[in-house]
Amino acid sequence: MPLMISHERVEIELGDRSYPILIGSGLLNDPMSFAKVPDSASALIVTNTTVAPLYAATLSKVISSRFRSVRLLELPDGEAHKDWQTLNLIFDALLSHGCDRKTVLFALGGGVVGDMTGFAAASYMRGVPFVQVPTTLLAQVDSSVGGKTAINHPLGKNMIGAFYQPQLVLCDLATLNTLPPRELSAGLAEIIKYGPIYDMDFLAWIETNIDALVAREPAALAHAVKRSCEIKAAVVGQDERETGLRAILNFGHTFGHAIESGLGYGEWLHGEAVGCGMVMAAHLSERLGGIDAAFVQRLTALIQRAGLPVVAPALGVERYLELMRIDKKSEAGEIRFVVLDKPGSAIMRGAPDAMVREVLAQCCAA
Repeated sequence: MPLMISHERVEIELGDRSYPILIGSGLLNDPMSFAKVPDSASALIVTNTTVAPLYAATLSKVISSRFRSVRLLELPDGEAHKDWQTLNLIFDALLSHGCDRKTVLFALGGGVVGDMTGFAAASYMRGVPFVQVPTTLLAQVDSSVGGKTAINHPLGKNMIGAFYQPQLVLCDLATLNTLPPRELSAGLAEIIKYGPIYDMDFLAWIETNIDALVAREPAALAHAVKRSCEIKAAVVGQDERETGLRAILNFGHTFGHAIESGLGYGEWLHGEAVGCGMVMAAHLSERLGGIDAAFVQRLTALIQRAGLPVVAPALGVERYLELMRIDKKSEAGEIRFVVLDKPGSAIMRGAPDAMVREVLAQCCAA
């Protein structure tokens, strides 16, 4: 039996829905990484046309001893394809191959693949097991962890989905070596997020090590992924279905989702929109009295050093407000934002439209 490759382990504690996150280099090549995956006659690897040539054969070979049948489905790549039509391709594959409710789905790719595979797993036969194998930094530190699954609708991002937990999240850091620089920066946005909302020591560490992260230094990436997963695990363990505390993980997302929807899905990467959205949320937090201008500038400078945009596109103030009113966090038409009530702490609250207009006027391109 092959030796287990050295790895870090973070637990998501959710009772009978608990599962581990494994973090290390080379895990994708080790059959022991998947030792706790449920037994089944069949498995379906869901990936996309970009990731498949890189890692599909490896994953298929490694899990082939566990399943009599391992099939592969390649989806089109990109946020623009996170929709009903593409989701149905997964159901088509499952049904055409006669997959039963013990079939295990493997999500091999970034956040789009993970979200859609998870939603398909939650829906097919009212629930089949699935495994997250995230190959982007953003997916490893955020979207693969916590059981949020969804597709987009033309009127709103991630508006149709389900909470459904995976059996395992496998973060092979070696997959980040093939990540384009723009995608790496997008992932850094979600890492940076954890500092101002939860852990100021981590924010200081990121500031010191941002150049190492951009350069993909293995030790820096390993620490950043592990600490991000630890924070998300702590939050999700207390609030699985986002009825309270978990909402803080959406810092920057209300503005960011409006950017994605307003420009058209895929024009900006999710992490790019979130990075810029955090700048906007920081300005709103300052106006609400939670932080000072110096902290806004500190956070903006870090986001810029990560290679992320800090000036929002000019969609128009009214268009932003329209898009944000259909955000999942809105209540009775009131836009609700995750803002900082102090450095290292976040809350969700409303804000006067006039104040939001000021932020939009300040942060958007002319």
